[in-house]
Amino acid sequence: MRKPATDLPSPVEGAPSRADELLGLARAAAARDPAAIRTLITELGGAMLRTVRKVLGPHHPDVEDVTQEAVLALLQALPSFRAECTVVHFANRVALMTALGARRRLRVRARYDEPDATVEAAADESGPSPFAEAVSTRRREMVLEVLDRMPEATAEALALHFVLGHTVDEIAALASVSPNTVWSRLRLGKEALRRALANNAKLAELFRGREP
Repeated sequence: MRKPATDLPSPVEGAPSRADELLGLARAAAARDPAAIRTLITELGGAMLRTVRKVLGPHHPDVEDVTQEAVLALLQALPSFRAECTVVHFANRVALMTALGARRRLRVRARYDEPDATVEAAADESGPSPFAEAVSTRRREMVLEVLDRMPEATAEALALHFVLGHTVDEIAALASVSPNTVWSRLRLGKEALRRALANNAKLAELFRGREP
């Protein structure tokens, strides 16, 4: 059985690394090689599905549809991929932005269709994300609601950092901006979070004094 894309084995001397294999697949898929496209989707689909679940919630009825939308968005974005980050990070960023966009659309639709409808929060999951380890389901949903109202670039930086656990340098590579720009976006976003969540002492404490 092939190891998932997020579990990269140590390279064997003289053999291409797993990251190199994925980069080769990404370049072939960008050139519209059908076999490469199928293999790349198989390799990255699980990680992208997990990212969508973190944003929409594991049992949200639109998880699979949004994941498919994210896969299509990834294939469309591959020609612009400059390998400044890993293929896995790039795919997860596409999935994250697709899921955040879907959340915003769902909230707009819910306001017109069902005034009291809510978008399900993602349940806490074990893993490296400090967000998943430190924040309850309800508080995560509150933060995602704040992200829904932020400018896209700021919301992306906060989501990449707190939802997926990326470092400032990784976010800079993913967004093709300088680390200083990422720091600025994170500071602005955290200030907005503090203002919006000032009445929630536990959540405010989570962000108080925490620098990326």
